[in-house]
Amino acid sequence: MPFLLGPSTILLVLAAAPPRDSGDIFHATLGETGARTAEVSTQELREILAARSATVFDSRPHLEYAMGHIPGAVNVAAKPGVEMAKYVSDVAEISRVLGNRKDAPVVLYCNGPFCEKSKRLSDELLAAGHTNVRRYQLGMPVWRALGGIAQIERDGAAVVARGDRTAVWIDVRAAEEFSKGSVAGARSVPRALVVAGKDSSELKKAKNDGRLPMTDHNTRIIVFGASPDDARFVTEQLAREAFHNVSFFAGTWAELQEATGSMASK
Repeated sequence: MPFLLGPSTILLVLAAAPPRDSGDIFHATLGETGARTAEVSTQELREILAARSATVFDSRPHLEYAMGHIPGAVNVAAKPGVEMAKYVSDVAEISRVLGNRKDAPVVLYCNGPFCEKSKRLSDELLAAGHTNVRRYQLGMPVWRALGGIAQIERDGAAVVARGDRTAVWIDVRAAEEFSKGSVAGARSVPRALVVAGKDSSELKKAKNDGRLPMTDHNTRIIVFGASPDDARFVTEQLAREAFHNVSFFAGTWAELQEATGSMASK
């Protein structure tokens, strides 16, 4: 009987097949031949974001960015007059963000090995005279698969609230605050009870009592709390529990309540 690989496994194999710099997947790149711009690995991107040594641009449309992007990445408007199938960001807007510095270091990403958005954008940036352009061509799918978290914006949260009835909202505020009102259907996982580590503290309980979607780890999970730091911490722990479609809201509870509108309950 032939051994079949699922889509997620295939994606990881493709990403890891031609590793650069070392043999582990965190240092792998897609290894494209004939590429005009260099690639960065997942570990390199983590270091770039931590050091803020380059401006990281999400090359996808704004709403897709807003629904979940790599924390620290920025997004600009689309190039005018381009059909969606050939979407590319506006180079003029990128130049404005960079203060018109053609030598400013830039890293681009999009939806992974089979997405052309960052390639198209890198070509346009080179044509416009930018000299320090690299790509994280593994993109959002591999970033998430390797434990990377995402950040959701207000307009993205509003879209999810209106249209995604399968999404799981995790409220990490104190239990007494949760009892006063939350996003409709939200589950309470207080930050104070969550500690770092696999299958520990409140997250293990949440796996067993149904607060976390154990039968489908692809489920969209949105974490929010009293502060962005609280929401991000719990999101990072959830990513370590193999929930790879998890994002945190970096605004306040009041901002989320306004964004979600009728989905908020008191």
